[in-house]
Amino acid sequence: MSRIIQFSKAGGPEVLEFVDTPVRAPASTEVRLRVKAIGINRAESMWRTDIYIEPVRFPAGLGYEAAGIVDAVGADVTGIAVGDQVSVIPSFSMNQYFTYGEVITVPGYAVVKHPGSLTFEEAASIWMMFLTPYGALIEDAKVGKGDFVIVSAASSSVGLAAIQITNYAGGTPIALTRTPAKREPLHEAGAAHVIVTDEVDMVAEVMRITNGKGARVAFDPIGGPNFPKLISALSFQGTVYLYGALAEGDTPIPVLEMIAKMPTIKAHNVWLTTGDETRRQSAVEFIVKGLAGGALKPVIDRTFTFDEMPEVHRYLENNGQFGKIVVTV
Repeated sequence: MSRIIQFSKAGGPEVLEFVDTPVRAPASTEVRLRVKAIGINRAESMWRTDIYIEPVRFPAGLGYEAAGIVDAVGADVTGIAVGDQVSVIPSFSMNQYFTYGEVITVPGYAVVKHPGSLTFEEAASIWMMFLTPYGALIEDAKVGKGDFVIVSAASSSVGLAAIQITNYAGGTPIALTRTPAKREPLHEAGAAHVIVTDEVDMVAEVMRITNGKGARVAFDPIGGPNFPKLISALSFQGTVYLYGALAEGDTPIPVLEMIAKMPTIKAHNVWLTTGDETRRQSAVEFIVKGLAGGALKPVIDRTFTFDEMPEVHRYLENNGQFGKIVVTV
């Protein structure tokens, strides 16, 4: 038997339930692992409240990331063996697979051996964190030397990864935060410039930093009423990648300014990268190389225990973390 976490109706963290379930043998293309750590993502909070990008089928599991030790391998899986230390790449629907459990079964293509230098907690934290900005900034925008990149919600795990990836590619990250207390930690995390949006005019600051040209790329998980400011802060024919909806309500589009600036607004999610085998492999190679060389480093805000999962979701929804929230099992 294994304890997993399920929920039978949408709602707050209190709907999460611990359920004892039989451990099943993996199908021919699956891998089973004993979980040591779980990475926590905003998507799982949205999934729990049934406001995510696909409808939930109840009763539902949840979770995209984990690290652990392989204890069974399907007949058609190659390159992974019992006893391997591995981590799970977000590349499946939570209606099909999940990672909130003591023993889990996931598709073989989603399992990778994690670098030996990482702890289980670090390995559980890296894939959503780095793959999301990699797809936008490296695969699509091809950020390089001379490019300024605006990173909204910069103290989130994905925001911090975007700062690191921008630096790794030779660009210049401009971090946005509402909190003055996060200014120095963001500089220490690699941000060349930090704009505290509650204190100064964000657009004016970006223009000052870029000598009036604006940033070529903005990477935003917020949307909402302040979204037009990102358009104003872009260079001519710049691009905004919108990968979340943290702000409530509609996201307005400044039509006349867009006609003048001719920007591109792209919706972005990690599946563009992880849903394609060639792209997924290239991304893993890029990130593993960055981790090995020290250019990319997982940033963990806080760890909890598996028994504390409802409290984990409450903490997540307070939006106070600096980096990744990880659960140990």
